[in-house]
Parts: sequence; structure tokens; C-alpha cells
Amino acid sequence: MISASLIQAAESEDANPLVPNVWELLVVLIGFAVLLVLVIKVIVPRFEAAYQNRIEAIEGGINQAEEAQAEAAELKAQYEQQLADSRAEASSIRDEARSEAGQIVAEAQEKAAAEASRIREQANAQIAAERASAAAALKADVGTLATDLASKIVGEALEDDARSQRVVDRFLTDLESEQAQGAAH
Repeated sequence: MISASLIQAAESEDANPLVPNVWELLVVLIGFAVLLVLVIKVIVPRFEAAYQNRIEAIEGGINQAEEAQAEAAELKAQYEQQLADSRAEASSIRDEARSEAGQIVAEAQEKAAAEASRIREQANAQIAAERASAAAALKADVGTLATDLASKIVGEALEDDARSQRVVDRFLTDLESEQAQGAAH
């Protein structure tokens, strides 16, 4: 039914289908104007507010990031300074320990040298005493043997102490001179 009434209305008027009806055009324009006002007054300000909020959030985030980066750079600089200070302190401690070790070694070497010198002197003194003791004992033994030998060779007794002492001394002197000549050759 509706289609039949529409067809009759269209046939009754000599209307051009390309030209819109004035009332329809007016209703569409009023609807578009209401929609345009609604978009301009309500929707666009909300989008603009959301856009501003987003800009502020991004700028705030950027500012916070810059502040955090500046703080991190400051903390890094402090850390590097502390690290450099601790390295310098460790180096000075090592140098101090080396110098102390050098002093300890030098003191130990001095003590060892002094102890070695003392032991050497003591040994030399003991050797000299033993040498003198051995020389005296050797002289006495050699004198006795020389006297016995001389008395056996000569056939007379050399029991006179003064005479036997002279004979022994002469014999030892001759013996020492022969050793000196042998060492020179």
C-alpha cells in the first residue's frame, strides 16, 4: 500500500527525482545544524580537553624523565667520584704498605747483617782462640818430639829446659822459613 501511494504521488507531480523536496531538505539541514552544534559545543571540547590532558601527561612524563635523568647523572657523577676517591685511597694504602714492607725488610736485613757480623766476629774470635790454643799445644808437642828426636840423634840428653827451649825455637823457626819458601814457589 505504501508503495502504491508513493507511486501515485510521484506520478501526480512532475517532480524531478534529482531535485530534493524542500521540506526534506529543510529537515536534513536542521538535523545537520543540530548535529554540527552538538559536535562543536560538546564533542570537540571534550576531545580538546582529552588532547590537552594527553599533552600535559606527555610533557609531565618528559619532565619527570629529564629530572630522573639529571638525578641519575648526578648520582653517577657522585659514584664515579667516590670510586676515584676509593681507588686513590687504595693506591695510597698500597704505597704505604709497600714502603712499610720495604722498611721492615730493610730492618730485617740490618738485623740479619748485624747478627751475621756478630756471629762472624764470635766465630773468628773462637777460631783465633782455638788456633792459639792449637798452636801452643802443637809447639809443646813439637818441642817435646824435637827434643826426644834430637836426644836420640845426638845421643845426649837435652833435659835442660833452657837448652831444649832454644833448640825447639830454632827448629820451629827453620820449619816456618821452609814453609814460607815453599809457599813462595
